[in-house]
Amino acid sequence: MSASFVLALVVGQLGLHAVMAGVRMAASLQTLREGYSAALVGVLMALFAAAPVVLAWHSGRLADRHGYHFPVKLAAVCAMTGVLLACGSTLLEGWPHFLVLCASAACTGAAANMGMLAIQRAAAQAAANPTEQVRVFSWLAVAPSFANVIGPVSAGFAIDWGGFFWAYATLLLLPLLTLWSLKQVPHGAVRPSIQKGESPESAWSLLRTPGLRRLLFVNWLMSTCWDVHSFAVPILGHERGFSASTIGLILGTFTLSVTLVRLGIPFVAQHMRERVVMRYAMWGTALVFLLYPLVQTPWQMGVLAVLLGVTLGGTQPMVMVMLHHVTPDGRHGESIAFRSIAINMSSTAMPLIFGLAGVAIGVGSLFWIVGGAVGAGSWLTRKLRVPEKNSA
Repeated sequence: MSASFVLALVVGQLGLHAVMAGVRMAASLQTLREGYSAALVGVLMALFAAAPVVLAWHSGRLADRHGYHFPVKLAAVCAMTGVLLACGSTLLEGWPHFLVLCASAACTGAAANMGMLAIQRAAAQAAANPTEQVRVFSWLAVAPSFANVIGPVSAGFAIDWGGFFWAYATLLLLPLLTLWSLKQVPHGAVRPSIQKGESPESAWSLLRTPGLRRLLFVNWLMSTCWDVHSFAVPILGHERGFSASTIGLILGTFTLSVTLVRLGIPFVAQHMRERVVMRYAMWGTALVFLLYPLVQTPWQMGVLAVLLGVTLGGTQPMVMVMLHHVTPDGRHGESIAFRSIAINMSSTAMPLIFGLAGVAIGVGSLFWIVGGAVGAGSWLTRKLRVPEKNSA
């Protein structure tokens, strides 16, 4: 797999994810400045995750049927439509303004997810062996980290310079980056796996694949840890009397750690066994969650944030490689879609559950419960096997 091919995939995902992240930040700020309540902002934010949940399976099937170029091009057009809607919202007042922003959120959220599914499927199909898959999935996993900086930062500067209209107009350039990246991927490099006129199998039949449900459950456990950390650290820091900037630095340290780990994985991929890495990552996460409520100082929480970044940062590439191995030929887009549905549903529902649990049992107990579940779930990784046909 050439470096230019991998770079094209990374740039393609970066453009779509950065659009979504930028619109998410700008739209929430615009809504608050228009005088809407925080509850309505929450509804708006939920749409960025709800749209992928509804459309993920269809997006995965689209990638299996059409390959790479058509789904990514459609995702870029969908993202541009969402940004144009956001631009239009700045010209409206009252409820039409909010409803147009909701439509924009749904479009950009769906676009980022649709493109991600096609890009991840392309990466898995083009890689020659598991080691190469680990490398390319590690590079792809870096894209959202940079996108979460590029999108909001560019939108923020544009808002301060010229207002919300020009912020959205600036973000309109990012899908063009994705369209440019399409030209760098040869049309024959990524093939459709569902032939024209072929009748596809049902979605639920895929879940009967040996090992797939177990892998999706492990992935959901690790995804829940991300949500717990993002939700609980600000509360824990507030209870400890930390300033807002200190709490932000702790969360930023975690993100930096995740990014550095993913940048480093490609250089040691040949020495890593996916199942073993996932098991140790789950044990390490459980240990960090056990310690988090016990520490009292910012630097102690910062150290734990770094360690958590190491354990969680390396799991996504391993999960993606295992997902490719356990999925039947021709249905990789669908299996990635099931993973996406689980993650987005978790990101939508878990904060509500965490909020209720935090009130009932305390945020420290929440760390311990989730950490215990992750540690206990590590035994599932022992039963994950790479089929012989894919192990070359």
